[in-house]
Amino acid sequence: MFTGIVEEVGSVASIARKSTGARLTVACSSVLEDAAIGASIAVNGACLTAIDLTSSEFSADLSPETLQRTNLGDLEAGSAVNLERPLRFNGRLDGHFVLGHVDATAKLISLDPLGEDNWWLRIQAPPELTRYIVSKASVAVDGISLTVAGIEGDAVAFTIIPQTLRHTALHSRKPGSRLNLEVDILAKHLEKLVQADLLRGFLEHK
Repeated sequence: MFTGIVEEVGSVASIARKSTGARLTVACSSVLEDAAIGASIAVNGACLTAIDLTSSEFSADLSPETLQRTNLGDLEAGSAVNLERPLRFNGRLDGHFVLGHVDATAKLISLDPLGEDNWWLRIQAPPELTRYIVSKASVAVDGISLTVAGIEGDAVAFTIIPQTLRHTALHSRKPGSRLNLEVDILAKHLEKLVQADLLRGFLEHK
């Protein structure tokens, strides 16, 4: 489990395509300080398992599902990626609960300046996910915990503060870029519970 607070911006050293899946190698430093083989590391919000480690990089295998559902397949050598280690249960939860299970990708519509190094980010969310996104709720965008500031149809907007822009890979994204999106897991659980209750009530009164 993660929090959506990016610890480090890494750089893709290589991505080797296979007949099924790929192997991604990321150059970084901070997230490797206490890492071991088998450790989980979120890359752009997608939870990956480190299968090879050195003092300056780690490698992880990408399944066909990961390549299909996330933007990791878009990466190339030199791409900037957001990195985060799993949450420690004795640590502070500064963002929100992020599983590292990307639901889909969203398209970056625009990233416009608001003044004083604040920015207005707009993304186009997949229609099937918009019902889980509400104003002032948290959404993980490329592994960054962001608060929804506006919704207009399938366009979702966020205010990006200077700290977020400087310390994440968001500044390297362009209009049209695919961003990994993970909606709040609590919203999905609540929907399932409500649907089950409605079905039970329908069957009882049938």
